[in-house]
Amino acid sequence: MVGEIRIKPNAIQKFIHRFLMLRPVSAFLAKVLHHADAFMLRLTRDRHSVAELVGLPIVQLTTVGAKTGIRRVVPLVGVLDRETIALIASSFGRKHNPGWYYNLKAHPECSVYFNGRSGTYIARETEGDERDHYWQIALSYYAGYEKYETRAAPRRIPVIVLEPKK
Repeated sequence: MVGEIRIKPNAIQKFIHRFLMLRPVSAFLAKVLHHADAFMLRLTRDRHSVAELVGLPIVQLTTVGAKTGIRRVVPLVGVLDRETIALIASSFGRKHNPGWYYNLKAHPECSVYFNGRSGTYIARETEGDERDHYWQIALSYYAGYEKYETRAAPRRIPVIVLEPKK
């Protein structure tokens, strides 16, 4: 479904990324970006998101709530590597993991919508060399993850891999 996609932000996108990395900006985005993305996705019939404007590949992740059991849809940056999608649980560098992380830990089966296609995936947390591999790809998409990791310390930002359900 996915294919290998390597993102190299252009000069304008890199400039915007530097602005987005600023602590007050990322704190603001942590509270409002998912709402803005959800609105834009509805408005464009799932074709475009606000975050996509800065050159990041956005996937729509559907999980089941860890506590509620309710379906949750959240747009996220997807680190795309062949048939695998990695998700960076940065939470914009906050001290806690995002809600979708706990949803996937409790209910690893999820669905992803990307580029007009959807698929069912199984999530698992990465460690060691595999985590480093996806972390480096993520940094090539968006260097802000490095700042987020520093801000989140001592929390280590989890990297979740989604593999197609067989």
